[in-house]
Amino acid sequence: MKSNTKTIIMVLSTLAIGLLLGWLIFGDSEPQLIEEHQHEHSVEEVAGETIWTCSMHPQIRQSEPGDCPICGMDLIPLEEEQNDEIDPNAVSMSPTAMQLASIKTTVVGSSEPVKVVRLDGKVQEDERLMFSQSSHIPGRIEELMVNFTGEYVQKGQVIASIYSPDLVTAQEELFEAQKIKDSQPQLFEAAKEKLKNWKLTDEQIDKLLTSGKAREKFNVQAEVSGYVTQKKVNTGDYVKRGQAIYEVADLSKVWVLFDVYESDLTWIKKGDKVTFTVESLPGETFEGKIDYLDPVINPKTRVAKARVVKTNPGMKLKPEMFVSGKVEAKLPQTDAVVVPKTAVMWTGARSVVYVKSQTDQGVYFNMREVDLGPALGESYIIENGVQEGEEIAVNGTFSIDAAAQLAGKPSMMSPEGGAAPTGHNHGGMNTDSNEQSTTIESVEVDPTFVKQLTAFYEAYLKMNEAFIATDAAKVSAEAKNTSNALAAIQMELLKGDTHMAWMDQLNILKPSLQKIGNSSDIDEQRLEYATFNPAFYKSLKMFGLDNDTAYYQYCPMANGDQGAFWLSKTKEIRNPYFGDMMLSCGETKDTLQ
Repeated sequence: MKSNTKTIIMVLSTLAIGLLLGWLIFGDSEPQLIEEHQHEHSVEEVAGETIWTCSMHPQIRQSEPGDCPICGMDLIPLEEEQNDEIDPNAVSMSPTAMQLASIKTTVVGSSEPVKVVRLDGKVQEDERLMFSQSSHIPGRIEELMVNFTGEYVQKGQVIASIYSPDLVTAQEELFEAQKIKDSQPQLFEAAKEKLKNWKLTDEQIDKLLTSGKAREKFNVQAEVSGYVTQKKVNTGDYVKRGQAIYEVADLSKVWVLFDVYESDLTWIKKGDKVTFTVESLPGETFEGKIDYLDPVINPKTRVAKARVVKTNPGMKLKPEMFVSGKVEAKLPQTDAVVVPKTAVMWTGARSVVYVKSQTDQGVYFNMREVDLGPALGESYIIENGVQEGEEIAVNGTFSIDAAAQLAGKPSMMSPEGGAAPTGHNHGGMNTDSNEQSTTIESVEVDPTFVKQLTAFYEAYLKMNEAFIATDAAKVSAEAKNTSNALAAIQMELLKGDTHMAWMDQLNILKPSLQKIGNSSDIDEQRLEYATFNPAFYKSLKMFGLDNDTAYYQYCPMANGDQGAFWLSKTKEIRNPYFGDMMLSCGETKDTLQ
């Protein structure tokens, strides 16, 4: 009986517990369904406001899904940043977007700032070893023993013979003074001294006194050893006392004068070692130290001269030889922060980089203004703005900046940020997927701009032909046509640093063309042409040409022997600074394709 009672109690207890659990599990099911229904309704409302974008082109913003109008990829929902720890000015980049935009990063490090500065120059005579061989006797040149430039003369060598009536008279005075030297010794010494002033030696004077006969011709002896660099008289010419008849240079030592541009002056100092080669001496390398640096920059060429004194055994180094040198220059600091040039975006007044940060939510980039120091070839020294150990973008920075602009966040052109654009606007980028943008040193250039620049180059070539023909009127007319072609270039096609670079070049190109067009003097036109061409070369080097080739050529004798450049469509040298006078003078320095 007791067993049956216990069994009944256990059954009732189990039933009660089951009812309680059933109420707990299913009793609140209706409110849960209502809540889930409300949640689903909320999601539908949010979905109706979802913004769709392209992972490759974040500037695309649409209210519904579809294909990207630029690349054709499927649009994806724009993710909202919910993490309060993330800087609201940071730009979020998905792994797919980073891969498609070719975004690469690197960790900022420090190193000893070393830059290889490349220098061009020429061999010149050592000015301290150049001499003028003068005639100390007035008279007529009867004979020249050295008849051509380049001949070597030894000190004491007879190099000319002169007939001098004045010297004949002086000898007669000496003979008369000799007769009364016992009574008038001072007169005799004065007559001898007069001949010594004309560089006659005591031995020559003693021979005259012994012979008792005046000589009509006297020899001129070389006072130094060296090479005759200039013959200034001919046989039969009359010369005055002290007049130079030869220029003589001692080439046992020569100067190598290198051109140092303003941008490289920070790196070059007295005492730096220069390693250089000479084109006409292949396989040989020379070294020397800079012993002098010009304190003043040439206002026309914008360069200073750095001098290396070099001993010249065997006379291998000849004046006017072209040399190419390099200096491994260093700054005093030894722990400079160095970043690749591709990481830096600049607008002229500001320079920025994008610093990477990563959380559980994803990858983010923050714009950071930096102060640039000197350039190290393909890198910059950063004076202030980033710290060693931080990670920055070194490729694809323009894509990051475009995303920042379109998200209304601080960017290169909008440091304070602004409202994000919507719709299909893509900031002036090329929408034709079949037409590729031209990239010059990691800077995208609109193909339309390149075509317009090429048209400007074609107009320039016609002006160049007028210079070759030495036709001032034709030069003026073609310069005006070239100015019109320049005015037709749409500078608004360029963005950011490329736009500022083009503006800097316009400050030279435009006024130079105007001066050439307004002048009727071919010499004045050519002088301005020498200023125009380096700036134009820089433009073509930076932005490129559309299926065209340009040869950058140089003549060292143009522009008053200071050298000048020009651009040509053919590799054949046709000098616009001399025309028919020296049509083939020059050489090709660079080829732009």
